[in-house]
Amino acid sequence: MAIDRDAQRRIMGHFATGVTVITTGDRSGVEWGMTANSVTSLSLDPPLVLFAIDLRNRMVEQLAATPAFAINILRADQEAISQRFAAPGPKDFAGIEIDFGVSGAPIFADCLGFLDCEVHQRLPGGDHEIVVGKAVGGALSGGKPLLFYGGGYNRIAHAPPRGGARTYTLEESYDHFAAF
Repeated sequence: MAIDRDAQRRIMGHFATGVTVITTGDRSGVEWGMTANSVTSLSLDPPLVLFAIDLRNRMVEQLAATPAFAINILRADQEAISQRFAAPGPKDFAGIEIDFGVSGAPIFADCLGFLDCEVHQRLPGGDHEIVVGKAVGGALSGGKPLLFYGGGYNRIAHAPPRGGARTYTLEESYDHFAAF
């Protein structure tokens, strides 16, 4: 069965993802950000992550000028921030407390968690560019994540595991599946 752009978008829209804002810039006040849900943990050793940028997005140019970025993982109550950075054009950081990471990238002081990264590699990916970053810092603050599913924002509802099933941390899952 052939697939077209719209079909792929509908199908992949049913893959629930977290919502992040990728930020780059420097302490001189030149900052840029974009909402992204195409974020993936790639490797633990070395610590690599990746995200994809539409080639028309100015973030492509910004990363060439400042080869560092932060992945700011948004909390369930930060939908407005996601929408702000999803809009085209210059980005408004007003009202968002910013810290700077080891890499120099701007980091949202009040988010679920972040990874501070240096650009490791940039790869072509059709109408997008794939950016691989090496994590040089990060932290968790806590809270529930903002999710994107079926073309809209969603929140996670925690339910107890069925039938007393054991739950695993992300690290335990990596260790478990690495054994296969």
